[in-house]
Amino acid sequence: MKTNTQNNKGFTLIELIMVTIILGILAAVAIPRYTATVERAEQAAENAVISSIKSGLETYATEQLLDNGRRSWPVNPFLALDTSPSGYSTDITDADSDSEWTFNTTSNSITHMRGDNSLHHWDYVQGVTTSGLEAVGTLGGRDAGSSI
Repeated sequence: MKTNTQNNKGFTLIELIMVTIILGILAAVAIPRYTATVERAEQAAENAVISSIKSGLETYATEQLLDNGRRSWPVNPFLALDTSPSGYSTDITDADSDSEWTFNTTSNSITHMRGDNSLHHWDYVQGVTTSGLEAVGTLGGRDAGSSI
């Protein structure tokens, strides 16, 4: 008497196709969520640096008031910081590499390039400190990023 002892090990084609479809659906959901999370993280890091700059500028203005009787901001806003942010470059043009921060002296703006090569900038005005007109400057909000 013969017994059928076929050993069927492995997956059928249908099972493999179903697993591939499920993995495709998971990837279609996960990848956009991941990129949105990365974008929010970069924006939060930028906000932290800008908050630090604003705080440093206020401290700088107070020190200037005590030293010479006038509140004033420096020509370069990064000079008001005790410690420059990671990626700060003394280049006087727009940031041109990942995670770089610069102060563009031509456009008077702080620039930051994100990992996705989008450039974001904040307008900076030093203020007036001459002929009795004393006013600290302004630091504008984030402008829309542009891809390089």
